[in-house]
Amino acid sequence: WQMPNLAWEENMAFHTRALLSACAMAALCASASAETITIATVNNGDMIRMQGLTKDFTDKNPDIEVKWLTMEENVLRQRVTTDVATKGGQFDVMTIGTYEVPIWGKQGWLVSLNDLPESYDADDILPAIRGGLTVDGELFAAPFYGESSMVMYRKDLMEKAGLEMPEAPTWDFIVEAAKAMTDKENEVYGICLRGKAGWGENMAFLTAMANSYGARWFDMDWKPQFDTPQWKEALTTYLDVMNEAGPPGASSNGFNENLALFQTGKCGMWIDATVAASFVTNPKDSQVADKVGFALAPDKGLGKRGNWLWAWSLAIPAGTQKEAAAKKFIEWATSKEYLELVAAEEGWANVPPGTRTSLYENPEYQKVPFAKMTLDSINSADPQNPTVDPVPYVGVQFVAIPEFQGMATVVGQAFSAALAGSMDADAALAAAQATAEREMKKAGYLK
Repeated sequence: WQMPNLAWEENMAFHTRALLSACAMAALCASASAETITIATVNNGDMIRMQGLTKDFTDKNPDIEVKWLTMEENVLRQRVTTDVATKGGQFDVMTIGTYEVPIWGKQGWLVSLNDLPESYDADDILPAIRGGLTVDGELFAAPFYGESSMVMYRKDLMEKAGLEMPEAPTWDFIVEAAKAMTDKENEVYGICLRGKAGWGENMAFLTAMANSYGARWFDMDWKPQFDTPQWKEALTTYLDVMNEAGPPGASSNGFNENLALFQTGKCGMWIDATVAASFVTNPKDSQVADKVGFALAPDKGLGKRGNWLWAWSLAIPAGTQKEAAAKKFIEWATSKEYLELVAAEEGWANVPPGTRTSLYENPEYQKVPFAKMTLDSINSADPQNPTVDPVPYVGVQFVAIPEFQGMATVVGQAFSAALAGSMDADAALAAAQATAEREMKKAGYLK
């Protein structure tokens, strides 16, 4: 009686193999019909959160699979720049900044997003942010989050100094307050500002500050302007206030170092990215969370404030073979619905800031203590007209030309050296002028 049993087992094995084979074929067919898009992004909190919410996108778009490549900022820039310039097609969606968008859009390296559906409501994107991502009327990237810079200050120390922070302070007030709030014996410094060299570190702050002093990188003929009284006044003010009221070793401090100083109660004021507001007011991380006030970045009464404008945005390289799927992803990740999804999962304070007008009209978001000042700061920046006198470039804390990165890094090293005391303001400005003239001649802007 064993024979029929063996036959039955063989029969079952055959059917199992057939069933498994059929299942494998079905899975293969399903995966073959699903289109995979590769997304290159920066390794920061908001992007990590977006990856965690990808299932919402794939559930709504079962014919699209998503492959993430997450990189440190400098590595990301290098990889996407190489890929987009050669039309290598490695990536279908790239995370890029406001610096790259106008340059790459003009070069024809990015796909226009002007045909996103009406339901996307591109007109809801904040005008200042949208302006920085638009070239000749074409939107070339969709903002994932946007930021400006503003004054974050200790209300208790300001009161102790007998002063009151205006909503829109001048540089003169900031300098006065910084000195009055300084108590070096107790390691309290009136002001913390970026001193670390780099085009996106000290030069982001100093370029935006210089704009408000009437300075500019270049005149309308692309001649460098570091030998002007406006640049001298801006740099001298920065060096003087940092030497009198700043922390020791400031020439090594960037965003993260100043954040740590502020959170541990060692800064009276910090002028930096609006995105820092959620960190300095979070009681889990900040010892002064309940003592923080906000104000607009300072001005000199010339019509421009010393604040910058930046957005991490999603763009499609012209080399992609999967343009339609890539647009669907960008539409999802930068939509009003995505903001609501994050709010439902993480709370309104953790929603990517600075992109949509409707977010700032939302009564729930208006309860977030830094929401209004962030919006006012973004709206006071104008990347199309960043300076008091006219300039041939766009960009607030940067100049949107390919040569800027290298040039501004060298200039930043000179200004950082001046803060460290190894050269004076005049020598640093002379070095900046020589560097800029050399690079602009080499690139063919100047004869």
